[in-house]
Amino acid sequence: MQAAEPITLAQVLDDLDRRGFTEHFTPCGGRLCAVTRHRRFGADEVVVSEFHRFEGVSDPDDMSIVYALETRDGVRGTLTDAFGVYSDPDVGAFMAGVALAPAEVEDPT
Repeated sequence: MQAAEPITLAQVLDDLDRRGFTEHFTPCGGRLCAVTRHRRFGADEVVVSEFHRFEGVSDPDDMSIVYALETRDGVRGTLTDAFGVYSDPDVGAFMAGVALAPAEVEDPT
């Protein structure tokens, strides 16, 4: 039995883009900047819809994380960072204040 190919960072970014996470976010001055919309958001205006961690196939130090984010007013996009020692402290500081989106709860009845 052959092992499935690992999902790559590029594949996840393509999938998120197809699902409407089209904005590119970057930290700026303690806030989150939407690059194409030229808007800024505070941590209280953003939720993490999902996130994906990746570890390099040949180098465990080659790790990254992709956050699929949505703002309170509906802007959806991604923020990518290294994971571990190479992470961007500005991303970590901003993301520390961001909430996870509430999980959908199934009705047991």
